[in-house]
Amino acid sequence: MTKEELRELLPRVEAVASSAMAFIAEEREHFSLQRVEAKGKNDFVSYVDRGAEKIVLEGLESLLPSAGVISEEGGGSPREGGFNWIVDPLDGTTNFIHGMPPYAVSIGLARGEELLLGVVGEVTSKEIFSGALGCGATLNGKPIQSSSCVRVSDALIATGFPYREYDRMEQFMDTLDYFMRNSHGMRRLGSAATDLVYLACGRVDAFYEYGLHAWDVAAGLVIAREAGCKVCDFRGGDDVLWGGELIASSPFVFPELSAYLRRTMVRE
Repeated sequence: MTKEELRELLPRVEAVASSAMAFIAEEREHFSLQRVEAKGKNDFVSYVDRGAEKIVLEGLESLLPSAGVISEEGGGSPREGGFNWIVDPLDGTTNFIHGMPPYAVSIGLARGEELLLGVVGEVTSKEIFSGALGCGATLNGKPIQSSSCVRVSDALIATGFPYREYDRMEQFMDTLDYFMRNSHGMRRLGSAATDLVYLACGRVDAFYEYGLHAWDVAAGLVIAREAGCKVCDFRGGDDVLWGGELIASSPFVFPELSAYLRRTMVRE
């Protein structure tokens, strides 16, 4: 897919995300906790997740009919080696059910292992972040760039509190202790997609988390990279889409940040 084709596709994907965002916002006005299901410990799904997924998948089907789908709520089927939409129709469901922002629609497009396009729409702010390979990143149509932060001591760092792999909790808590003492501060938003786009536009300087899924990060990774961010897994490799571990930051603070996290968070 050429840059021109990606540029033409991007606003159409934004329109799909916008439709899902409008549905989520409307449903939040009369949402009932009685219609929430637990998929696992601290892992929830609601009729709103499924309704938003339906809107997204129906909208995407006409854009690239040959593409498969990998979605958190299980809709669609993947195409091995071909184009795949990677979708989280409501990233931050726990935030949503409690009425606390942020929560977002996340739509990524990959071909095999290569991420091509990403759109993240944060519902409560009505902000739409977009990016495509080689085309840059935008927020509501205006170009964005990662921060110029150079040192961890000057960085505002986002992370996510794990709700699986509790055997790594002690290592994770060590990182919190270190960064709380040696940075501008820590933030936990509750939506990895939002973490990554806030990184892309410079609202935070770094982000790290484990226990992630591809639909949590696919769209945000495209946007962050196109905004100039550097990314790796906890071993310094590039298994960031499927590996479940992610370090991402502005390019200048990346060497210091990633070196510390590789020492601390690598599973023996």
